[in-house]
Amino acid sequence: MAEAHQAVAFQFTITPEGIDLQLSYQALNQIYLSGVRSWKKRVSRVRNSLIKGVYPASPSSWLFVAIGILATMYMQSDPSMGLITKIQQHLPLSLHMSLSTQGQTMVSALVFSTLLWLSLILALRFCLKLLLSYHQWMFEKHGRISNTTKVWVPLVRLLSSRKPLLYSYQSSLPHLPVPAIQDTVSRYLESVRPLLTDLEFKRMTDLANEFESNLGNRLQRYLKLKALWATNYVSDWWEEYVYLRSRGPIMVNSNYYGMDFLYVTPTSVQAARAGNTITALLLYRRKVNREELKPSRVPGTVIPLCAAQCERMFNTTRTPGVETDVLQHWLDSEFVAVYHRGRYFRLWVYQAGRLLSPREIEYQIQRILDDPSPPLPGEEKLGALTAGDRIPWAQMRKQYFSSGVNKRSLDAIERAAFFVTLDDEEQGMRGDDPEGNLDSYAKSLLHGKCYDRWFDKSFSVVIYKNGKSGLNAEHSWADAPTVAHLWEYTLATDAFQLGYSEDGHCKGEVEPSLPQPQRLVWNIPAEVQAQVSSSLTVAQALADDVDCHVFPFREFGKGRIKKCRISPDAFIQISLQLAYYRVTHSERLLSFQIESTAES
Repeated sequence: MAEAHQAVAFQFTITPEGIDLQLSYQALNQIYLSGVRSWKKRVSRVRNSLIKGVYPASPSSWLFVAIGILATMYMQSDPSMGLITKIQQHLPLSLHMSLSTQGQTMVSALVFSTLLWLSLILALRFCLKLLLSYHQWMFEKHGRISNTTKVWVPLVRLLSSRKPLLYSYQSSLPHLPVPAIQDTVSRYLESVRPLLTDLEFKRMTDLANEFESNLGNRLQRYLKLKALWATNYVSDWWEEYVYLRSRGPIMVNSNYYGMDFLYVTPTSVQAARAGNTITALLLYRRKVNREELKPSRVPGTVIPLCAAQCERMFNTTRTPGVETDVLQHWLDSEFVAVYHRGRYFRLWVYQAGRLLSPREIEYQIQRILDDPSPPLPGEEKLGALTAGDRIPWAQMRKQYFSSGVNKRSLDAIERAAFFVTLDDEEQGMRGDDPEGNLDSYAKSLLHGKCYDRWFDKSFSVVIYKNGKSGLNAEHSWADAPTVAHLWEYTLATDAFQLGYSEDGHCKGEVEPSLPQPQRLVWNIPAEVQAQVSSSLTVAQALADDVDCHVFPFREFGKGRIKKCRISPDAFIQISLQLAYYRVTHSERLLSFQIESTAES
């Protein structure tokens, strides 16, 4: 309660002598500094919006255009071919009355300069979009580049030579083209030909031609209509129908994991590892918010990739629905949600508008680890609702988590920057059976105990008792490379930039007035507890059905695969298909041998 009283900015009481007003200058200072941080973020967004809005030009280029136009006019020449005079004639009457003729000419010239500048920006952006629509470079033979591609590369470099922000290319990226229906049908028939007999293939060809000439053409017109106004005609459908409309568990089926360093553990102190990891993640979020990250490009080329998936990396959760889930994203969050031994906490990571130091976050995490309070009834395994089927979770959420303390606590989890699990197990490549323990490590990151992760969050960080770490990511908001870049930055910043003291603790000082991490309060009725048990049963059966084997592979990597002129992704896909073929083929062969032996 002491922290709650300190948070009150002012108090007043009415006494016989009058009103007694007491101000808390510390609280007012906290409010002021938090407001300053908020306004700095707003100013930064406005500034970045301006820079992105004029890319590939720069805001300062307007000044050069304006100076050029005014200099030309000073030399008794009209570069606008009469447009400046027409603009001057249509100026508001108030300007005619308040400005001299020379002032009116100056204003008209600045208006013309601005219009010319905007026209040049649109032209440059259009040219960049045309250049990025060129795809012939992908089909060039190795070592033999066409003259067109040789000219194309420096032109793209020229138009994108300015240092871009993370989202600078978004308005210049070409729309996803709609393939011709004839090509789609032709490729489909080519893919199924090896699987069908001559009679079956003839029937499939007739069905495909009938589809193309009737329903297919009508659907193709709808698709082209959508592609006119949507930058990517398939992304929203893909997100909803491949991911969000799935009613089965997202644990294992959708969520995936990322591991820590295999052979190195920077510290064995759990709270310290959590302190640095949380700090590194928040530093990455700062870079995303400020758009300081370089836009990703196709490896080895100048082609930028879409960066839209970075927008929902933090402060995002997948909320369940009866028919479809919804991705909810908040612009900012000053806290993270923490789970430890069945209890949920809200951990504020900003104090007076500043990010807490790694040592301060470690101190707060240690407070959570040392908290002896037991879980509330029904709290310990509440996370199983996010691991089971989606419809029961949606129904429970609507009925029991839409008001009161449950809503406030659920909001604290869903609005958090991300979720942190302080696991009471030890994991990693350790002991006498490092590879066997690696399997256990992978399964723990994939599903844990089926209730100690919040699978709806964009990602959950797991910090183990022995200092190993990892993360579990929800798939619908982004593809794996986006999360991989985040995790690589986190591991590198943790180990090589933030570092640890000699005794394994985080560096920095601790502010003694830090408030205690806030314990989340729940009121879980029997109906919800019953559904938690049911969801946990479903999730546990799914987890038990996962046979996970992870092993270090040292023979070769992506470099050698690329030397064979094949994509590493395609190489792995072919390997998986070959392995599946060999497994199923050997099973069929064994079954045939057993049947032959039985008959003989």
